[in-house]
Amino acid sequence: MKFIFADSMDFVDPGYDFIRDRNADGRSPYWDDVYPHQLLDRIPYDGVLVSRGIVGGAAVAGKYSEAQAMRFRRVGARAFLRLDTAELAHLPIFGDCGAFTYSKEEVPPYTPEDMLEFYADGEFTHGCSVDHIIFDFDMDAAAQGSSDARRRYDITLENADAFLKASRTMPSSFTPLGVVQGWSPASMAEAARKLCAMGYDYLALGGTVPLKSDQIKACLEAVRAAVPNDTRIHILGFAKADDVGSFARFSITSFDTTSPLIRAFKDARHNYYLGGHDGRISYYTAIRVPQALENTKLLRLAKRGALNQEALVKLERSALDSLRRYDNNAASVEETVEKVLAYAAPALLGGTIDDLPGSNDIRQLEERYRRTLEDRPWKQCGCAICSKLSIEVIIFRASNRNKRRGIHNLQVYKNLIDTITQGGGNAGHFDLFGASGEPERQPYGLVAGRQSIGPQALCSH
Repeated sequence: MKFIFADSMDFVDPGYDFIRDRNADGRSPYWDDVYPHQLLDRIPYDGVLVSRGIVGGAAVAGKYSEAQAMRFRRVGARAFLRLDTAELAHLPIFGDCGAFTYSKEEVPPYTPEDMLEFYADGEFTHGCSVDHIIFDFDMDAAAQGSSDARRRYDITLENADAFLKASRTMPSSFTPLGVVQGWSPASMAEAARKLCAMGYDYLALGGTVPLKSDQIKACLEAVRAAVPNDTRIHILGFAKADDVGSFARFSITSFDTTSPLIRAFKDARHNYYLGGHDGRISYYTAIRVPQALENTKLLRLAKRGALNQEALVKLERSALDSLRRYDNNAASVEETVEKVLAYAAPALLGGTIDDLPGSNDIRQLEERYRRTLEDRPWKQCGCAICSKLSIEVIIFRASNRNKRRGIHNLQVYKNLIDTITQGGGNAGHFDLFGASGEPERQPYGLVAGRQSIGPQALCSH
C-alpha cells in the first residue's frame, strides 16, 4: 500500500525567521523554497500526485502562476517538483484531472487526448482517465441513480475507453488508470467490471471524499468482487486517511491524500501528529497565537474599542515569550496556559477572558492546550523539523510555520503506512508498476542507500 502525496504547491522558505515571522531577505518564492522531500531526512511519501486542476490552464484556473504552469509543461513534473535526483528517481508521479474543479460543468473541460498531452508534457508515470464526479450516493444495491448521475457515469466510461485506446501512443513507462465513478457500491462495481473489460488493470476509485468509511468499504468490497484478483486499486483523494489501517484488507495498491498536511492548519483540534511504537498516532492541538495586526477577530475588537491594538500586541508578545520560556524550562505550565489563553480568548472567540466567564469553549481550549504543553510532543520527535524548531513547530501562526508542522505530520503518517504494509496487512500486493509479489521491505533509516533517522528517533514515543 503506497502513500501518494497530492501536492498543492506545498513548499516552504528554508530561511524563514521564526522569531520575527518573516521570510528570508530577498527570498524568491518557489525558486528559493523547498519541498517536503528536500526538508526532511527521510522521504515522507511513496510518490506524488499532481492534479491538472492545481496546475490550471485556459479551461480551469489553478494555483500555479502562468509562468509556473508553462515551466511545469516545459521541464516536466519530476524536474518541477525537484524529484529528478538519483535518490528520488524511483518515486512515481501520478496525475488526475481535478474533477472537483469542474464538477458544476455539464461535461469535463478536457478530452482524453488533452489529458494524455498533459501527462506526456509532464512526463507522468501514471495518469487517470477523464472522469465526471458523481455526488449522489445510495447504499441500496437496487438504486438506479439520478438522470444526471447516470449521464456522468456514461461520460466517465466513454472517456475511459477513448483514453485507454489513445494511451497506446504513450511510452511503455506510462501506466493509465481507469477512473471508477458511481452512485452506489453496485454501480461502482459495474463500472470497475467494464473498465477491466476495456483492458485496464489499474483502477482509481473516485468520488469518495464526501463518503463515510463504511460507505467506501462497501464500494471497495463490491469492486473487489467484480474484478480480477490481480487488478490494482487506487483511492483518489482519500479523506479517511487516518483510518487507513482498517482498509488494508482490500489490498489497496495506492491512495493519495493531503490530509496529514492540511490538518496542521485546517483542523480545530488535531494539528500535530506523534507516532508511537504501537503503530498508532496521537494527535495534539497546536497553540494558536495569531498575528495581532492581521487577525480579523482582533481587528474587530480593536475597531469597537474592546481592546486597543497596543494592548493586543502586548498580549501577543506575552504569549509567545511565555511559550518560549516554557520550552526552556523557565516558565510553568500554569503561567504559560494563563498567558496563552489571555490572548487566545479575543483572537479565537472574539472576547476577553472577563467577557467569557465560565465559557465552555475556554474550558475545552484550556484542556487541549494544557495537554499539549504537559506532554511536550515536539520534544519526543527526532525529525529534522522538530529537532530544529522545538516549540515553534507547535505554535499555530503563519503559513511557513504551519506548513512545516504539516510536513512533520507527513513523516509520521508515512511511518504509519510503512508499519501497516510491513506488518503483512497488504496481502495480495501488486506494486505500482504491475509486478505481483511481496511488498517492498526497506529497513527503517535507509532511503535509496542513504542513512537517515530511524523510527525510534523519528516522530515516536
